Parts: sequence; C-alpha cells; structure tokens
Amino acid sequence: MKIAVANDHAGYALKLVVAAHLREQGHEVVDLGAHGEEPVDYPPYCADCARHVVQGLAQLGIVVGGSGQGEQMAANKVHGARAALCHDEYTARLARQHNDANVLALGARILAPVLACDIVDVFLATGFEGGRHQARLDGIHAIEVEECRQAAARGTSAGQGLVAAVPPAGTAAGAPLSGTVVAPPAGTAAAVPPPGTAGA
Repeated sequence: MKIAVANDHAGYALKLVVAAHLREQGHEVVDLGAHGEEPVDYPPYCADCARHVVQGLAQLGIVVGGSGQGEQMAANKVHGARAALCHDEYTARLARQHNDANVLALGARILAPVLACDIVDVFLATGFEGGRHQARLDGIHAIEVEECRQAAARGTSAGQGLVAAVPPAGTAAGAPLSGTVVAPPAGTAAAVPPPGTAGA
C-alpha cells in the first residue's frame, strides 16, 4: 500500500518511527515533510498529504503533530479528505469502519511510539463497513458540494469555477465520478441556492 505521511516539527520524530514501521511491513511511504525539527507551520504539509490521498497518489495518509488536532483540521479542509484524530486502537478502528477515514492524525506529545504504531496497524487493517454509514458519508459529501456552490454564488475566489470532484466515501480515490458537480460562476442562474434552502 502507498501511504503519504506529513508532519510538523513536533511530529517529526514520531513520523520517522511510523514511516520506518510502515516500510518494515512492506508499504511504500511518500514522505511529504517537514524534514526536521525546526519550527514550521503545519497546514501546507497536511493539506499536501490529504491531496495525495484524494487525488489517488496515495491510498491513505498519516499526519503527525504535537496533539494532532491542527493537523486533522488542516487535512479536513481538502474536499474529499476524511481525517480522523485517533488516540487509541478503538477510535482508529471506528474511524475506518464507520467513517471511511482516509487520513489518520496522530499526536506525538500524547502517544508513545509503540502505541502510535499499533494505532497505525489497526487503521490500515480495518475496512469500511458501508451499510447505514454510507448515507451519512454521502451527507458529508453533499456539504462539500454545497459549500462550493455557495462560495461561487458569493463570488469568492474560493468558489469561482470550483469543481467539486470529490470521490464519495466508499469509492477508490481518484476513480472517475458520475454526477460530478461544477460550481457555477457567480451571477449565473445555476448559482441560486437549491429549493428549500434559505438563500443568502
């Protein structure tokens, strides 16, 4: 399995441990940095990791920081990323079974290296159950699409011409999508909020 990893300065040492553990198990690791303990801002590293997963350049991602919270938040700003902050094997298992998480966030100041590797193992070994959980993930995908629509309607640079080509949960990242939604430019008729919504 190809796994993208990213970190900030606080997560650097644990990232090295996790990456070595993954390689020992035969996984291919794409190390996106940071590559040292000099202070850095984590958002671009975590977004890069999440984009690798969403674009199909890696099957799963792992982001590591001091607590893992900011890293999870940054990764989740990438449409299609479902990053889960896990502090034990139970949360790692449920993140995959119920939420089809595709990015794992770890806190280096919270987890011992052995536990972190155990969490990684459970995360990688657990599959998505589907069933009743699929409708909930479809709802998350719908939120992402609607955010693109509303940003386009407001004429913000974040929404102009955006294509919400986000793989629905439960599908392989990078797979062709049916029903891909294109956020229309502001000022077009299609930019009107859908019926039943409270227009802005």
